[in-house]
Amino acid sequence: MALKDEKKMKDPQICPFQEAMDLISGKWTMSIINTLMGGKMRFKELERSVTGINTRMLVKELKQLESRKIITRKAFATMPPTVEYSLTEKGKTLKPVLIEIQLWAMKNMN
Repeated sequence: MALKDEKKMKDPQICPFQEAMDLISGKWTMSIINTLMGGKMRFKELERSVTGINTRMLVKELKQLESRKIITRKAFATMPPTVEYSLTEKGKTLKPVLIEIQLWAMKNMN
């Protein structure tokens, strides 16, 4: 755990609920995580799968998720360069949260 994260955890002013909501409340965050629940994907596959997102925003969101250790990025030395994204073990723990949100939406959004 990074020193910054350790300080946050020890700070009584930091609310764990708010930290979690900050993580998942981005417009594209949950869509990206949900898409990666199916397994690793290359950048273009991911871009095509997350409907409505533009390249710049996808790059920004992926960097943020990688910095929070939700996803991992693996670059291959090929021509052209190949990059794959996948969920970390920490990211995979969001699966039950996603399922519950989807179930709630199906029951209540009609």
